[in-house]
Amino acid sequence: MCGIVGIYAHNPVAPDLYDSMIQLQHRGQDAAGIITCNERFHVKKGMGLVQDIFEQRHMERLKGTIGIGHTRYPTSGAHSNDEVQPLWTSVPNGIAFAHNGNVVNYQEMRQEVQENRKRYLNSHSDSEMLLQLFADELHRRIGAGPASALPDRAFFEALFSSTAELFYRIAGAVSAVMLIKDRGLLAMRDPHGLRPLVYGQRDLPDGGVDHIFASEDTMFYMLGYRRVRDVLPGEIIYIASDRQIYTRRLAPRAFTPCIFEYVYFARPDAMLNNVNVYRSRLRMGENLGKAWKETFPGVRPDVIIPAPATANTVALSMARELGVNYSEGLYKNPFIGRTFIMPNQERRRQSVRYKLSPQELELRNKDVLIVDDSIVRGTTSKEIVQMVREFGARRVYFASACPPVTHPCYYGVDIPTREELIASTLGEEEIRDYLGADLLLYQPLDYLVEAVTRKGDHHIDTPCTACLGGVYIHRQDQEEMKRCVS
Repeated sequence: MCGIVGIYAHNPVAPDLYDSMIQLQHRGQDAAGIITCNERFHVKKGMGLVQDIFEQRHMERLKGTIGIGHTRYPTSGAHSNDEVQPLWTSVPNGIAFAHNGNVVNYQEMRQEVQENRKRYLNSHSDSEMLLQLFADELHRRIGAGPASALPDRAFFEALFSSTAELFYRIAGAVSAVMLIKDRGLLAMRDPHGLRPLVYGQRDLPDGGVDHIFASEDTMFYMLGYRRVRDVLPGEIIYIASDRQIYTRRLAPRAFTPCIFEYVYFARPDAMLNNVNVYRSRLRMGENLGKAWKETFPGVRPDVIIPAPATANTVALSMARELGVNYSEGLYKNPFIGRTFIMPNQERRRQSVRYKLSPQELELRNKDVLIVDDSIVRGTTSKEIVQMVREFGARRVYFASACPPVTHPCYYGVDIPTREELIASTLGEEEIRDYLGADLLLYQPLDYLVEAVTRKGDHHIDTPCTACLGGVYIHRQDQEEMKRCVS
């Protein structure tokens, strides 16, 4: 999970890229970078938060009306400056690349790029491998001459063929934006649409149009853009140097966007795959309330409190369904980062008490139902239950808007091993005991899927739930290819 943005405008884009990345900061807090272009690339990257990396002097050097930006949440590679995106290569023509997702067959493709393509890789980032693989495919199609000599239509055909070859060879999740020097801006999304990518336009008084692609549309209104649509699974959209739009789509596969985007990652004001994230979380809470009544029909808490802030909407809706008071019994310090994307377990555990402060008047001598978006490692949930007890709750119940997370995600979530996942080794009663809760409820999987797919013209086949059951999309693709070959 990272945040990406690409803008092709009529005025310098650096300020809008910066503002967009602030709006995408929740998708990655490890590092950030911007590349813009006029006659050449202008680059500023660094470790940490966006507002700490970019100073006025940096922004003044980021010249050009086309550029891309990235906020990083590392799922492959290392925590170092070498891994910070956007990445770029000079051959052919100059290509800058920002990627959200994760490549499953990285080691195989790294060997392909280095040994067969003779492309040097400076890091262990799957994004650099993708960039070099795409660049090599494009170079083969346009030849050694300058790319600017090709007509736009011919160049687009080369871009599409290169993208098709890329998606044929790699397994995993790829939503990406690319800046191609002297040519334009390219956006692509893998054929399953695992990670989001949204397209917007800004109409200018003189009749011109500016273009934006981003992981979420959360910055569109602020910057004056209107949401056009999602980039479709398997689609590439190319904005040429004359602002002409070219688009084409690979043969579609099952549309399986990540369900965790709706549970946790995305901001509630985002619209992803024509599904409003806020509304989907309201439906999660409604369904969770129904599940509580089915599972514990004789138990009625005095108050429902969210584990802030992602679960606020779910808890509010669940309280409404149960007819119970809703209270923000845990105050969240907004200046502490998201604990799920802290770099290690100890930092996650330590930061819980730094960022959450229980409100005693809302908890003492009450039966409290804590609602959280999910239970992944269990560290945060255990600390929250203990804090609520310390502030005088009579009984503490716990409900998760997400079913048990039992398998690692290979598509852009930093859950590398099953050993880190509490539900992979413990049953629900054992987890309840570990958390120290009196009752524990997980959202049933079919209830969660229904909450995401109930309404909207989204055409989602089935959201990807690999982390909830171990059914991986790339393995299904590999099996399908084997059947076709045989």
